[in-house]
Amino acid sequence: MLDCLILGDSIAVGVSQIRKECVAYVKSGINSRDFYNKHKTMLGEQKQVGTTIISIGPNDTKSIDTIKYANSIRENIKGKVYWILPSETKKPEKFEIIKEVAKAWGDVVIERPKDKISGDGVHPTYAGYKELADLTKK
Repeated sequence: MLDCLILGDSIAVGVSQIRKECVAYVKSGINSRDFYNKHKTMLGEQKQVGTTIISIGPNDTKSIDTIKYANSIRENIKGKVYWILPSETKKPEKFEIIKEVAKAWGDVVIERPKDKISGDGVHPTYAGYKELADLTKK
């Protein structure tokens, strides 16, 4: 069994830099469709994972079926799953979609810490990434 797995975009990259004990399949700027297509073989091989942390959706455009790809990523993962939500203000539709997907699977959602966001308004500061990483250890 794998203890910890991190999947997703630049937010996942930041969390993986704190949670170095986790196996990480992460890439800055990747959307959910491209992530799924790139990693579907690995995702299909997953059995039991202690903790999985997923951050996808912020890079999805309106033409990407986020619900479809989020569910496709999630369907073979067994164990505790944390979803890091996209920005509620910058990507409200994707924020709601990821919340709905997580709820359907009985997973935990984590909002990015609003008081620990960098100047771009999207990415957490180091303290924000540390907070996210710590929340995924509960």
